[in-house]
Amino acid sequence: MELFDLEEAKRESGLSTEELLRLEQVLNAELGHDQMMYELHLIRVLKAIKEGWVSLEQALSESVETPNK
Repeated sequence: MELFDLEEAKRESGLSTEELLRLEQVLNAELGHDQMMYELHLIRVLKAIKEGWVSLEQALSESVETPNK
């Protein structure tokens, strides 16, 4: 069960299926089995990418803090 609308966030991000898989793998490795934290971080990273705050490469290589908006 998803807590957030991940499918909409994924579509709006503009990332390809392969890029989304890479991002999901990194977050899964970092957050383990904490589904709520995984979804929260995925939503935040996808929004940051969509808004142009970070690139996919930045998101994959470092922890991303998005501005409070």
